[in-house]
Amino acid sequence: MALLARLLSGALLIACWWLASRATDPRTLPSPEAVAAFLVREAGSGDLLRNIGITLWRVAASFCLAMATGAVLGIALGRSRRADRLLDTPLLVLLNTPALVITVLAYIWLGLTETAAILAVALNKMPNVAVILREGARGLDPGLEEMAQAFRYDRRTWIRHVLLPQLEPFAVAAARSGISLAWKIVLVVELLGRPNGVGYAISYYFQLFDVAALIGYSLVFSAVMLAVDAVLLQPLDAHARRWR
Repeated sequence: MALLARLLSGALLIACWWLASRATDPRTLPSPEAVAAFLVREAGSGDLLRNIGITLWRVAASFCLAMATGAVLGIALGRSRRADRLLDTPLLVLLNTPALVITVLAYIWLGLTETAAILAVALNKMPNVAVILREGARGLDPGLEEMAQAFRYDRRTWIRHVLLPQLEPFAVAAARSGISLAWKIVLVVELLGRPNGVGYAISYYFQLFDVAALIGYSLVFSAVMLAVDAVLLQPLDAHARRWR
């Protein structure tokens, strides 16, 4: 039923788009047929799949780096008041620094390299993960802590059976919000300093004023990220909340 509702809403959106394209200049708002024709040509040349694959790689690499570092930092801040007081201000500064500034600085300091691109995206995402996981670490059940001490859990057992189950919903929330943020920032990073990827393609077709290409790449990559959310993140979210 949910799938049918999504399909109907998508069909309605396409119908509205088709009607709007008939009432405006095709160069301003191309029709769905024009966008589909561009995607077929782009896929036939191999550029579409190549650019999407490269961008997905950058999203995955920066996302994993941000999740790993942000989780470690967030748990440390949530478990230690001293660490939280020491690092709270730098964390807030990084959290509120515009993504464009971080990206430009990364390119200046590290050059127009793949490392700089991935690091720029990770630095933009990492503070969000840290803040969410910090709140989770602060809310650990003291009763479970006492139980772990009473049964003399070693560090590995405590992490596996006490810490991780309580932090899982927070980690999934950070992942779901982070994946949507990461791919948007990746496009900006590619637009500014990479010779390939979806962001580069959008920049290239912008210079040609090819609106069909801009809409086509946007729709395809949005569809890919929605599929990633449906196939990976939604099942993880359901698993994290299964006890409810």
